[in-house]
Amino acid sequence: MKKIFNIALVLTGLILISSCKDTLDAPSKSSLDESVIFSTPDLAEGTLAGILQSFGETNSYRGRYIAHYGINTDAEVNNSLKTSTDARAQLANYNTTANNTNMNTDNNAYAKFYEGIERANLAIRGLRAYGNVNSNLRMAQVLGEALTLRAVLYNDLIKGWGDVPARFEPISGATLYLPRSDRDVIYKQLLADLEEAAGLLSWPNQTATTSTVEHVNKAFAKGLRARLALYAGGYALRLDGTVRLSNDPDLSKEKMYAIAKKECLEIINSNTLKLLPFETVFRRLNEESLLAGEESMWEIPFSEGRGRVIFDLGVRHTTTDKYTGQNRGGANGPNPIMWYEYEPGDVRREVTVVPYEWTNGVQVPSNLSRLYFGKYRYEWMKRRVTSTNDDGLNWMYMRYADVLLMAAEAINELDGPAAAAPYLKLVRERAFPNNPAQVTQFMTQATASPTTFFNAIVNERALEFTGEMLRKADLIRWNLLSTKLAEAKTKLEQLDKRQGKYANLPAKIYYRTAADGETVQIYGLNFGETDAQGVALGYTSNKTWTLSASNDPISYWDALFLKDPNAQQVWPIWQYFIENSNGLLNNDHLK
Repeated sequence: MKKIFNIALVLTGLILISSCKDTLDAPSKSSLDESVIFSTPDLAEGTLAGILQSFGETNSYRGRYIAHYGINTDAEVNNSLKTSTDARAQLANYNTTANNTNMNTDNNAYAKFYEGIERANLAIRGLRAYGNVNSNLRMAQVLGEALTLRAVLYNDLIKGWGDVPARFEPISGATLYLPRSDRDVIYKQLLADLEEAAGLLSWPNQTATTSTVEHVNKAFAKGLRARLALYAGGYALRLDGTVRLSNDPDLSKEKMYAIAKKECLEIINSNTLKLLPFETVFRRLNEESLLAGEESMWEIPFSEGRGRVIFDLGVRHTTTDKYTGQNRGGANGPNPIMWYEYEPGDVRREVTVVPYEWTNGVQVPSNLSRLYFGKYRYEWMKRRVTSTNDDGLNWMYMRYADVLLMAAEAINELDGPAAAAPYLKLVRERAFPNNPAQVTQFMTQATASPTTFFNAIVNERALEFTGEMLRKADLIRWNLLSTKLAEAKTKLEQLDKRQGKYANLPAKIYYRTAADGETVQIYGLNFGETDAQGVALGYTSNKTWTLSASNDPISYWDALFLKDPNAQQVWPIWQYFIENSNGLLNNDHLK
């Protein structure tokens, strides 16, 4: 991987030099100018790794975007959110400033995404001119991947910073400085690009290239197009400071749902993907399986010495042990209310929400205010992590369950709940593999009306995707961000004070180490369990299970958001870029 990236960097540099030579009317061409690079399959494929190299940079996806975007919601929180003045906490608590010390640098994710876009723009231009993509399937795949990777970057730019400059051609003197563009312009271009890309790409396992989830395939391009259609047709904070739908008739809610329905059904009917048992999905991810045609649709690839997925999001190891040489994990975790959102028998809970950490090779209970995403675990890897800063685990960008739930949502909107029900039911059946009667009862209730079905989708997506950082963008497009955060704030206070539905939970948890010498057994986490029974069972240890300590500067629930989330749906463009924009960029729409 490192060698590929290094080659790609050289190629990218040559492309940039060639581009400059053309601009300066250079009298001769390099043997590795655009016409050579993009008519030679091996060289053209190398430029894709150059684009991906921008994903893996220290302050790009690797150490910033994956670690910070999507926190806080009703499903996910920054685990140090009570330290409200901390730079990391401020990226989550809807009080982000343009000079945030974690982000206000010339090489952070905002810059690296545009670096990747520029590399993609150069590749797309070269492939269109010299790649003979209409008759060369290998070059068509490269162009399809470049278009899709550019769409990924723009998707995350819009999610992170809202309306951003639109750059769909390599930079020239005339386009060196650009203002924010209306996101509708970008969405329309991306929807067209992904439609083109899907026509160029192969299905999973149709070719050797698409046999791995580290390469883009037709299913992922279609799935990403469906996701972007839902975003484009949904609510968002606009440059005029209002939260509203698009005014562009081409991006109407109905048209966008129609695109999502079409793309999702084509993926489903291709029979190239499948649901796996829920725990198996994430064991395969942590085992670095990389096989296409299962549930994972595409993953941001990290080499072993790159990537901080478990480092930032995984189950915490407070000390090194046989599973990992780094004492990390758990900078972010599930919102504590999520443990109590799952119904009894839902197999997703124990995979998704972990109430313990590792110390000296043994599991010990964590605190209620610090739970962990169990989808990312050192202990599930097939290798021991030795890097001090990176774990190398890929980031699973999309999986088949998302396609099924997007299909269910779109079809409910267009055709009603009866037509949409089979797709939600598939996800629900996997969550309750041992209780088909419970699934049947749930589906009867969910399909009572389009509104009840929509509400079921809103809830199901939280249960299914906690820890995968989809929730914030979902809540924004549904215009539910402030509503759900306010509900979560109330629930958190009730949980801490044992009020409302949490009134009869034990005040403490009771625990001991199992016979295997490393697994912790915990009593007192669940509805129906009591302190009296916890004492009677003779557990060797116990601790108070609470969110707040008496010396906390701010209560846990008050730290969830400091300003109206709807007015702070996106981050400001960082001060470095404002000051270097020739006066064209500002954050005036953020209050």
